Amino acid sequence: MAVGFDFGTTNSLISVILRDRAIDIVGDDGLPFPSVVRYQGEKVIVGREAKESLDSAGIGIHGDIVRSPKFLLGDESVHVGGVERSPVDIVHDVVRHVKGESLRGRQGRNLDGVRNAVVTIPVTMTGPRRAALRDAFRRADIGIVQFVHEPFAALYGYIRGRSDPSAVLRELNRRNVLVVDWGGGTLDLTLCRIERDRVVQLRNGGSDEVGGDQFDQAIRDEVIARFASAAGMPTDASIHPDARLRLLQDAENNKIALSERSSASFYRPDFFADPTTTLEYRLTRDELDEITRPLVMSGMRHVESLLDSVGIGPSQVSTVLVVGGMASMPAVRGRLNEFFGPQRVEIPASSATLIAQGAAWIAYDRKRLQLAKPIELQLARGSFLPLVKAGTDMPAEGEVKRQKTHLFCTDPTDGVAKFELCVPRHLSASPQIADPRSPLGVVTVDVHPEAKPFKERLELDIAIDDDLILTATAWSAMAKKSDSVAVHDLEFGLPLPRMDGDLDELAAAPPDDDSDRSAERGGLAVRSNIAHEPHLELVPGEVLYIHDSSAFRSGILRRATQDQVDEHLYYQPCSVCKRASNDPECRCAS
Repeated sequence: MAVGFDFGTTNSLISVILRDRAIDIVGDDGLPFPSVVRYQGEKVIVGREAKESLDSAGIGIHGDIVRSPKFLLGDESVHVGGVERSPVDIVHDVVRHVKGESLRGRQGRNLDGVRNAVVTIPVTMTGPRRAALRDAFRRADIGIVQFVHEPFAALYGYIRGRSDPSAVLRELNRRNVLVVDWGGGTLDLTLCRIERDRVVQLRNGGSDEVGGDQFDQAIRDEVIARFASAAGMPTDASIHPDARLRLLQDAENNKIALSERSSASFYRPDFFADPTTTLEYRLTRDELDEITRPLVMSGMRHVESLLDSVGIGPSQVSTVLVVGGMASMPAVRGRLNEFFGPQRVEIPASSATLIAQGAAWIAYDRKRLQLAKPIELQLARGSFLPLVKAGTDMPAEGEVKRQKTHLFCTDPTDGVAKFELCVPRHLSASPQIADPRSPLGVVTVDVHPEAKPFKERLELDIAIDDDLILTATAWSAMAKKSDSVAVHDLEFGLPLPRMDGDLDELAAAPPDDDSDRSAERGGLAVRSNIAHEPHLELVPGEVLYIHDSSAFRSGILRRATQDQVDEHLYYQPCSVCKRASNDPECRCAS
């Protein structure tokens, strides 16, 4: 049995599907397991006990605490309490704890072991961090069936967990759905589209600078500053080393409490080095909104930026699905309601656990992620060569998908062959040349600048691994040079299982997409000098003239196209004033 595993920045949770129903495996207190580790000598304390020790620990206790260990992934090592530790080991301690507590708990009978899992990840998690996370799960004896972006898993769980999934699909068919996963560590955004028998990502975005942890730090620092100001104390008053960490826990608790109450109190007797001073402060919801307004507005700018990147406005988003711990914060809800309209914003009752549930449904349905849009290579003269087709299944654990392509260089004069990878911005079964594209990355390879067009043979290798990382490697046959680029922000689709009821009529529904599909104007662009076949018309005019001036002869012998003639003349000086052909001072009309 494969489970859904949401390894969160603040909390972690396993969900499983039993008898067509999602079951959350939580602690005895009915809550997910905190992603917190405390190292006390040789003793490792994880989860609820480690989090509670933030409040009960006395000053000077040996050992140290790691909150949000997911952010450490990708680093070689970190120092915790003066001891050098591996981030993979720290994350492994959390994963092992969640697995063990889930099996030992009263709901453990619902688990047939925890050997394989669909694991959720932030959309901004890079390739090395994904690989490190896989290593941590492997050490806990859990195989990762596949990674799934957290907001994408939430949407799948939202659809599959409804009593009538077919009705949801009819309601959302051919419409844009924005998933806002505002959690403790990151703001993750996924703009999706429901298309009959699948759900597809259009664009991903987000930030790790406006998560709930940043809110907690802002609240804590402002409470200290306001108390010090009211007490006439210097803002740099001496504070006990562990006290800031404990007050950070108070800030999180009071932030949650202020979702339901109008005020909450901070009280720490031994916060300052001066034993006669006790930190006391009563924080109101209005003050909370004032303190956190810059973070809320920064998060909303990321939402606006995501919509702008695909050329749509708030009115073109049918539903905004909000999940994550910050979904309960009134200021967040209020700003989303203002931007999209309250009738479009939906916060499910299961918003805190919907990501794990979605991963569990994906595991239960045995659905494999598919590439949402084709990976293309821009060729000379603005055409595009499909490298990996849309709908391609992503690799299972231990697999790699590869595609090798042989190419030519049409213009080696600057000594560099340029491979620009891109994807169509909009979903389309047959993208047209005029459709706008979004760049994925550029690979540049040295070539011989004296070589004639089409003499420099090039090869491009595309590999997609089980961490959902695309690596493009190119090399030149003559210059024997190579270069590569890694892309981790791909978009994916998930096929939906057949629901009750006939959904065939959905395929005939007209598209509801009035977004601006025109290409951007202005800006700089890479002039591609790559060709799939050696056609003369693909060579720039000024380059063709250098190597074969006879192609520009007049009459029936001329082989250069008019575009090539214009390109050649563009680089020739004016025959009268000798200025460049594009010089605005040239008025000779020559």
